Amino acid sequence: MMSASRAAAKRIPSLDGIRAASLMLVFAAHAGYARQEIGAFGVNVFFFLSGFLITTLLRLEYETKGSVNIAYFWLRRALRVLPPFYVVALGATAIGLILYPPGTVYASSLIAELFFYFAYYSFYGGVHPVVPGIGVAWSLAVEEHFYLLFPLLFMAMQKWLLCRPHRAWILWGLCAASLAWRCVLVFHWHFDINRIYPATDTRIDSILFGCALAVWNNPYVDHVGDPSLGSGRWKYIFLPAAVAGLLGCVLYDNPVFQNTVSFSLQGLALNVIFIAAVRFHDWLPFKVLNCRPVVFIGTLSYSLYLVHDVSLRATIRLWPFVHQWQHAAIALTASFVAALAIYLAIEKPCALLRKKISDQPARPGASSSRPLKLLVR
Repeated sequence: MMSASRAAAKRIPSLDGIRAASLMLVFAAHAGYARQEIGAFGVNVFFFLSGFLITTLLRLEYETKGSVNIAYFWLRRALRVLPPFYVVALGATAIGLILYPPGTVYASSLIAELFFYFAYYSFYGGVHPVVPGIGVAWSLAVEEHFYLLFPLLFMAMQKWLLCRPHRAWILWGLCAASLAWRCVLVFHWHFDINRIYPATDTRIDSILFGCALAVWNNPYVDHVGDPSLGSGRWKYIFLPAAVAGLLGCVLYDNPVFQNTVSFSLQGLALNVIFIAAVRFHDWLPFKVLNCRPVVFIGTLSYSLYLVHDVSLRATIRLWPFVHQWQHAAIALTASFVAALAIYLAIEKPCALLRKKISDQPARPGASSSRPLKLLVR
């Protein structure tokens, strides 16, 4: 296993490229150039990546410092997620008040979005729509709920002295419970995608699959020996099978399947994709994920994700008669400009604050006193 201090000082390969690819899938779906299932898959990849990355960071913090400061974890996550989101939400609200008819922006729905409970607000009596363009906040809500609860579970598993395989089995058990709950909602109560797709209780397994990979057989932390060991099976058997499975999940247009088993099958297949992308990042099919332009897009991916639908809707509103590809081109350009501004003005200063919070002294007896320097989300 790689030492915690050594792992913490390096960047996980391919993750920025995976972010970039996922962002472009979501954009293509929202711009009308791909099926909605393609965009949904892009969000699932974001979820899996968040679970994998957050759990890897928690492992490294625990192994480096001897504990996890949960309050500091919450503060770091708040600094990462909230400032860019609230700036974009404020801008989208202003655009909504200017470009759209009166009654488009509702205070009740805006508050529900800002405090990450809009999905349940809409399930239980909320009738007002979201501010145009910030509907993507539903996925932030799922992640915020995860950030709130998962560190407690992580520390509980540490205190129970469970071995890593047992921790992974607990997480897989929670994934199975989420699948069972979706099946109950779909088959017994006949709920559709509007209830299943955006809710934390039905989507948390998309994150937990990434957590399970991070705690056991983590391709970045736990890899032992020659990375080429078994590479033929991974590259030419497991990886093609996983890609075929993902294509089947995306292309099989059955509402019951999409609302129940599809999320679970995608989570299983993404285990293989992530292991291969991290371990064999120098292999030609994955090299593109690590080239500078793609990494740059991945670095901006959070802000791009926040602003892209605002830009698309505003572009369509301002120029309703131009061609679809022109809408997409204008919106993508505007999104990059806005995302770069947000990254430089908000994300980078907040990243410095997060680093200061991370540079707390290690507990005596921990494996290393070096601060965490993992340059990831």
